Amino acid sequence: MAADGMEQLARLGQSVWLDNINRSLLDSGRLRALIRQGLRGLTSNPTIFEHAVESGKDYDALIASLKAKPVFGIYDALTIRDVKDAADAFSSVHRDSNGLDGYVSLEIDPRMARNTGGTITEGTRLAAAVGRPNLMVKVPATDEGFPAIERLIANGVNVNVTLIFSLDQYERAARAYLEGVRKCSRDPRSVRSVASVFVSRIDTAVDPLLAAQPELKGKAAVANSAAIYARYRELFFTLSRDVARGTNPQRVLWGSTGTKDPAYPDTKYVGELVGRDTVNTIPEKTLQAFLDHGVAKEVLSSDATAARAVLAKISAAGVDLPAVEAKLLEDGLAAFVASFESMLRTIEAKTKGSGKAA
Repeated sequence: MAADGMEQLARLGQSVWLDNINRSLLDSGRLRALIRQGLRGLTSNPTIFEHAVESGKDYDALIASLKAKPVFGIYDALTIRDVKDAADAFSSVHRDSNGLDGYVSLEIDPRMARNTGGTITEGTRLAAAVGRPNLMVKVPATDEGFPAIERLIANGVNVNVTLIFSLDQYERAARAYLEGVRKCSRDPRSVRSVASVFVSRIDTAVDPLLAAQPELKGKAAVANSAAIYARYRELFFTLSRDVARGTNPQRVLWGSTGTKDPAYPDTKYVGELVGRDTVNTIPEKTLQAFLDHGVAKEVLSSDATAARAVLAKISAAGVDLPAVEAKLLEDGLAAFVASFESMLRTIEAKTKGSGKAA
């Protein structure tokens, strides 16, 4: 693919965001170079920040200067600084796209995932602390998260609804967003949200259960995404009176799009998920692979008949997809908490001059 691969996707209606953040990316000029190539946003999560803090010495000097603060306060300062700088780098994208793109996402403390009130309080605090119109706070798609999403949207906070694996989670995220917009204290056209559907992890979980039906391997994740995409088109472009009155659609965002199985193409979850009015947040390695040899061609549509047929075959093969999706949500929540707590231990150890905590 030519170097304008991200622009080619943009012409097909899909925005490319980067699933990564670290000081080197910001300070080296690499992020601004990617923006010039057509990058339109950035996402982060606790695992990304854990890796950023634990690898190398980019954060050591700032951590040392803040060692009088509580450990969480140091973490807060590090992440808010990074997110502010990234948001400023994307400010022209945000302005030139009339608020469609240019967002940087910051995850709320993952230990709040089952705490509605805590999520609302922390999301509101982070939005004020970052103080950028192109911030999105990330809230997991849990039972406790949906009312928090509604309230944050109602308060004018942009929300990235994360860890969506199932159609049911997606629909609840969309309805929480729409209810929030209806109650919004600001001009609803100023509020944006994305619904982050995690992709590759579904194949990672389902493929081992399909030993007797190898022809179905590698198909669950894209079929699930295609079914969600069709419902998205229906909710926001066919049924929604809110959109007709000026409410922004809550775009579907494809997350976890790095290929984990080496048997599959390294651009599988990019090339197979090109659809209008979507976002794909791509790990840097996968993005470079796509720019090198990916194919930009629209493949998703409002007709999910083929996708539903694939999912029906997988269910008929004995795979309990709702159970798989529920476990992926719990595993994802646990992984983010583990990464977050590991990062806090590393910061604490660095304040004592001992490097990474044991």
